[in-house]
Amino acid sequence: MNVYDKAHELAKAIKGSSEVADITSAMKLVESDPESKRMLENFRNSQMEMQQRMMSGEMPPQEEMEKMEKLFEVLNLNLGIRRLFEAERRLSVVIEDVNKIISESLQHLYGAEG
Repeated sequence: MNVYDKAHELAKAIKGSSEVADITSAMKLVESDPESKRMLENFRNSQMEMQQRMMSGEMPPQEEMEKMEKLFEVLNLNLGIRRLFEAERRLSVVIEDVNKIISESLQHLYGAEG
């Protein structure tokens, strides 16, 4: 059994999943509305900047964190964006579950039960 072949099969299965299809259709909906697209892009850019700063060890001020939370709440009022966020969350759960399955299969190497 070739692990890389199985990894490619898994990637193909994820790519063809309903979760990915939901993200694709939600993205099309958001991109069809210029205002929604602009709001989402601004949010993603701010989110990325904040994550990069945190990765470099800089903790953003509390006000900035609260501003991002409020912006997220406002974006969730937009049905298309909320649908996209929910679809992305569902895909994230699938990926986390797959990672957990793989990690648990290797626990015996480190003396854990499994």
